[in-house]
Amino acid sequence: MPSRPRPIVIIGAGGIVRTAHLPVYQRLKFPVAGIYDVKPEVSSETAHRFGVSHVFASLAEAAGSPDAVFDIAVPGDQIAGVLKSLPRGSAVLIQKPMGENLAAARTILNTARDLGLVAAMNFQLRFSPNVLALRDLISRGHLGDIVDIEVRLVVKQPWHLWAFLERAPRLEILYHSIHYLDTIRAIAGEPRGVHCRAVAHPSIPAFQDTRSSIILDYGNSLRCSLLLNHTHEQDTLHRASFLKVEGTRGAAQLTMGVNIDYPKGPPDTLEVALDQEQWRRVDLRGSWFIEAFEGPMSNLQRYVGGEDAALVSPVSDAIKTMALVEACYQSNAAGGTPVPEI
Repeated sequence: MPSRPRPIVIIGAGGIVRTAHLPVYQRLKFPVAGIYDVKPEVSSETAHRFGVSHVFASLAEAAGSPDAVFDIAVPGDQIAGVLKSLPRGSAVLIQKPMGENLAAARTILNTARDLGLVAAMNFQLRFSPNVLALRDLISRGHLGDIVDIEVRLVVKQPWHLWAFLERAPRLEILYHSIHYLDTIRAIAGEPRGVHCRAVAHPSIPAFQDTRSSIILDYGNSLRCSLLLNHTHEQDTLHRASFLKVEGTRGAAQLTMGVNIDYPKGPPDTLEVALDQEQWRRVDLRGSWFIEAFEGPMSNLQRYVGGEDAALVSPVSDAIKTMALVEACYQSNAAGGTPVPEI
């Protein structure tokens, strides 16, 4: 928690703001100076629901708030334009993705640098209670050398809740699994390359990639794979949502419960097995949704207040995650290795 939180100006009043940002800010008693959305009725309804005292009539009015920390939660293709309207030197938290492609991410990074913005991406999975514990285990050497990382999702994602995604040329990797790619980078560093196949589903033809298989190349000692199916139509019996990390001394398995039945899935879990002992459950304070959203804003507020030495997800690091996402889509477009003729 920052000791002296600055007022927050929220730009964008969509689903993620209503289900995660504002509930967390209310819980932490962070001051919210006001909210703006391109749809005035959405701004007003959200402000009324959460007791936000002011609804801005325009982006320019919102950007004129003195000493504010800006919380931007708009589609990726709108981020650069919003940033250009902010006062020089502002502190800003940007909901992922960092634009719709790597070129847009570079524009966002350059805009932030040109305006001297203190800018962080809201890669909040890094702050999920089970991920914080996992990174602590790794940093203390309890898992040994990491040799295997696996992400598996078999879920029913309600894509219809985000109408703007129907027109998005890139979907599943850019708007969801980017979180797992970012977290893997935080755990294992930068991969050498990527193999990816991303496909749509015939039941929802208006949406692009909703399922993908990704292999990250970390050389010959670390295997890393992501198997992601967001269109599982059956009930929750065989749904899956986990990240498993194995090392030479132990292993950890994390579940992300929100994916099982969004947004009210079961609580997250963390199980560890160290030094060939049996698996045991680790108690957690909350889950990815919504406790992890405490972290990015707290870190940004503490950094601009001189209480944290560094940002956890500055735009200068987030662009590396965007480069990995870009590599996934490039690999997907290139196709697989043709099977030789017999």
